Amino acid sequence: MNILTFDTEEWYLERALYGGREFKYRQYDDTFSRLLDDLDRCNIKATFFCLGKLATERPDVIRMIADKGHEVGCHSDEHVWLTKMDEATLKKDTTEAIKALEDASGQKVVSYRAPAFSITPENKWALNVLAECGIENDSSIFPTARDFGGYLSFPQDTPCIVNNKGVTIKEYPISIATLLGKKMAYSGGGYFRILPYWIVKRKMNTKDYNICYFHLNDLISQKIKMKSKKEYEEYFNEPGTLKNRLVRYIKSNIGNSDAYGKFAKLICDYPFTSIRDFGFDWSKAETITL
Repeated sequence: MNILTFDTEEWYLERALYGGREFKYRQYDDTFSRLLDDLDRCNIKATFFCLGKLATERPDVIRMIADKGHEVGCHSDEHVWLTKMDEATLKKDTTEAIKALEDASGQKVVSYRAPAFSITPENKWALNVLAECGIENDSSIFPTARDFGGYLSFPQDTPCIVNNKGVTIKEYPISIATLLGKKMAYSGGGYFRILPYWIVKRKMNTKDYNICYFHLNDLISQKIKMKSKKEYEEYFNEPGTLKNRLVRYIKSNIGNSDAYGKFAKLICDYPFTSIRDFGFDWSKAETITL
């Protein structure tokens, strides 16, 4: 089965990083409305991982997701990477985000994705904190190397139960394939934009489990400007050298001329469900001890 997920932070980050440009808000509103309509048309339910601050600043967005029958998951409170938090900070962040999301949606929030997939071997304790906060399903493990983190030693890319110091949580890792001799994601984000659609389909057709992930910005035809040194370092937490900024600029702009059209093909070609509605037999799941 295939799971469809969205990381939903654009409205909040637009205000926090750029002051809230009206043309960007209109762009996000229009793309979001189109997206919900197309999911309805295809009879697809998805999981939207949302920021707590989005629920307080734009509760209408959260209500629209819930009213359409989609799952509202937690994507942290302010999109701070978990590698920048300690246990107490993460607990406070998650508790506040869940409360705001539940108040806005009327749903119990039990699914979580860390910003930038920022659970790594160095902060695997985060899974225990999430479980303590009432999270039952996590989808933060990116089981290969990536620009910012990743969990290279994680042994599989299929649903499993993770056990860390006696605390368990259901894990929905990102789907990985070997392309050109390198393990990488193929079913979401910039990877989906860059790869030819026939490659995405070929990889999905070989697997019983695919989890696809998107941001609104992944689906908008736009020219994304190069970040300033200050913007880059504040967001990515690494040196904003010209090389780093140029690489990110190129990656951000490849393949986005008809990204939405490509996405529309995907949801027509495959059935999808949310994490909440995923019919997995957990009695047969493998347990991974970290």
